[in-house]
Amino acid sequence: MDFSLNLPINSVSFGQVSTAILREIHKKGLEPCIFPIGNGIDLSTQDEDKDFVNWVNSGATKALQHHKRSNPTFKLWHINGSMESFSEKQLLYTFYELDQPTQPELNIVKNNSKVIFSSTESEQHFNTYGASNTAVIPLGFDNYNFKVKNKKYFNDDRITFNLVGKFEKRKHHQKTIQTWLKRFGENKKYFLQCAIYNSFISQEDNQKITNSIMGGQKPFNVNFFGFMSKNSLYNDFLNSGDIILCMSGAEGWGLPEFHSVAMGKHAVALNASGYKDWADEANSVLVTPNGKTPVYDGMFFSEGQPFNQGNIYDFDPDEFVDACEQAIKRVEDNRVNEAGLALQDRFSYEKTTELILKEIEEIQ
Repeated sequence: MDFSLNLPINSVSFGQVSTAILREIHKKGLEPCIFPIGNGIDLSTQDEDKDFVNWVNSGATKALQHHKRSNPTFKLWHINGSMESFSEKQLLYTFYELDQPTQPELNIVKNNSKVIFSSTESEQHFNTYGASNTAVIPLGFDNYNFKVKNKKYFNDDRITFNLVGKFEKRKHHQKTIQTWLKRFGENKKYFLQCAIYNSFISQEDNQKITNSIMGGQKPFNVNFFGFMSKNSLYNDFLNSGDIILCMSGAEGWGLPEFHSVAMGKHAVALNASGYKDWADEANSVLVTPNGKTPVYDGMFFSEGQPFNQGNIYDFDPDEFVDACEQAIKRVEDNRVNEAGLALQDRFSYEKTTELILKEIEEIQ
């Protein structure tokens, strides 16, 4: 099957998903044309694999020399920027998070041969607004970069909560941290580790955000981490926690939270958006949303724009604290979330890639 790929190969979430899919295509011995999105090919977060790197570079060279517009292209990208295509037939894979598709977004979706969403709720929003050329393919567990480490990270019996994702209003970081502090701050039994550094803004602005969240408080049991340049470092971070906090108001999947649970960590999860495709009562303590609030923050989301409009789910602080206490009991019963580990088999990039290749074949 002749086809091309148009996707980012870098350190951020879209790039990490792209790289995982590329690895599976490489394993199959396929040789597609590869058009990287953005500033070329950046595999610096990955452990070295010369054979894979050479294969990616060869695909990029092949794209310039042999690509034909009659061959289908698989594109992994935001809806904004996906009207453009290297082929007459394009399959778009995207991670939509909000709830009000705009007319430009709908038009782009309808002008692709087919659009694949990572979450059921995302697809439902577009179906409601009249788009029918859609499907859902879930993301998978990245077993190249993430592995369970049976390692004791601390010399005491603390229970550690982890909070992840680049800082923005959509993810409820400020509300989550401040609510957690009121109940667990300055308590030596419980610690909160925050890996919420946003690489799209300056280090100075990241520090300002941290200062604003903490409001002058400096509790000994809350720590903030900077940018982690290697997936191996992030793997250690996720392994060092006991409970992952999944309280974002809108997600296309929730990759780091998913990986945490799939590595046997307990979870407190908002029962909404992309989390619902993998978080359930067996592997997570679920928090029912108590409504929605506009996403607009003047930084990443602005009202009245042609893209990224709508609302995010909200939660009741008391219910969040109660869920944290339930999760603590689960940790005390068994540090390993056995139901979470089962996600590795249920969702794999091998399965994700098989479904993608079938969709590419269908649009040929």
